[in-house]
Amino acid sequence: MIEAAILQQLEELAERLGVRVLYENLDHEEFVVRSGTCTVRGNLLAIIDHRLPPSDRIRVLADCLARFDLSTIYLVPAVRELIEVRRATTPQG
Repeated sequence: MIEAAILQQLEELAERLGVRVLYENLDHEEFVVRSGTCTVRGNLLAIIDHRLPPSDRIRVLADCLARFDLSTIYLVPAVRELIEVRRATTPQG
């Protein structure tokens, strides 16, 4: 699957799970800000630097979505495999 299609699938899955995905300018001179997830008022946000290439955007979203039980949700095999690999290699907190 091409990166654009995988990214779209991940964005759609995030929406179905109630995860808001924001693409923002994270370039700050005073402090370092990295793409990732956070919880604001009980809502999970995936904040992604808009300058990241698709492969890094995919990694950030897959890491975020790996914390969910996706066993009852249909995912195309390439997306499910990607999330499972990220789940196995990323510590969940």
